Amino acid sequence: MRRMLISAVIALTLFGNIPHVVVGQAPAQTSIYYPPPGDNWQRKPAAELGFDAAVLEQAVAFAKTQETKVPRDFSTQVQTFGALLGPLPKERGETNGIILRHGYIVAEWGDTLRIDPTYSVAKSFLSTVLGLTIDRGMIKSVDDPVRDYINDGGYDAPHNARITWRHHANQTSEWEGAMFGKSHDFIGVEQFGAGARQPRELKEPGEFYEYNDVRVNRFSLSLLRIWKRPLPEVIKQYVMDPIGASRTWQYHGYNNSEVTIDGKKVISVSGGTRWGGGLWISTRDEARFGLLFLRRGKWGDKQIVSEKWVQAATTPGSLGPDYGFLWWLNTHKKQWPSAPASSFAALGYGSNTIWVDPEQGIVVVWRWHQGNGDELFKRIIAAIKKDSG
Repeated sequence: MRRMLISAVIALTLFGNIPHVVVGQAPAQTSIYYPPPGDNWQRKPAAELGFDAAVLEQAVAFAKTQETKVPRDFSTQVQTFGALLGPLPKERGETNGIILRHGYIVAEWGDTLRIDPTYSVAKSFLSTVLGLTIDRGMIKSVDDPVRDYINDGGYDAPHNARITWRHHANQTSEWEGAMFGKSHDFIGVEQFGAGARQPRELKEPGEFYEYNDVRVNRFSLSLLRIWKRPLPEVIKQYVMDPIGASRTWQYHGYNNSEVTIDGKKVISVSGGTRWGGGLWISTRDEARFGLLFLRRGKWGDKQIVSEKWVQAATTPGSLGPDYGFLWWLNTHKKQWPSAPASSFAALGYGSNTIWVDPEQGIVVVWRWHQGNGDELFKRIIAAIKKDSG
């Protein structure tokens, strides 16, 4: 015992000035913060979150000058996308945005509480519904044929019968048919506006990438038939309420997208606002959704969507652009050359962006802006001090 005491005294004498370190313990970092429900979202000064305040202020000033050229009254919507099927607001908001680091607000500009259509950002919400469905065992595998679960005629043809849930989520389904008056082939200016396409030969499911809202709408209907309840209810109960989102967001269907589920009339929602309708949501609520994915599907002590799903959803497919399960990726640093390869985003026309940077613990939501966001992200990253965690 005396020898042990002597050894302890020697150790304290030799190493007493060395900071206390526990083997296997990571260096102390900024505490993990989840904003409570409501608007009482904690802010922190830029310097406290590891930014050069002046450089970050310049980044925000740049963002304010980059408002989109898309008319505020949506007057070019039909010309751009074709005949409307669902509602649109009378006008959109001005460019606005929010920057989070480690969950805290470090910068915010414009009206971030206003709800506006977010166009194809909605696709990443539908992707999350697929994740919830698989997490709960309602679909056994993303590689299962959709026809194993859906018997409404949409997958009866031999070609469509080979489509899997993965194909839908990677936009490689090549599904053939029509949804709510819109054909899969996007042929015809009246229905598809400037987005009309030329005829082409269909490929086998899984062998060709094509960004296609008709097929995403088929995917959404298939999820609706699995859940047997409106998908906005699913999103509200299992995602938005648990992360403390407001009650202001709305998810509209089309005027003709009502279907019958177990004898009840239910509205099927779309993967965007190309033909009206879609997800109308505030910047702050989108920031919560981005923070959920920054935290690998976890909110507080609750796993909202599995980490396994978040990993799968942000893993690139083998075809087309850098694209996961209805999320845009940066694996090859082509989407945002100035940003980390690990960053990813939900993107919509407008532009509407939820950008997540796991490397730096950052979430950026930017609404109604020009460009793809890289210039802003470059400025934000440049504002981070090298020794910040």
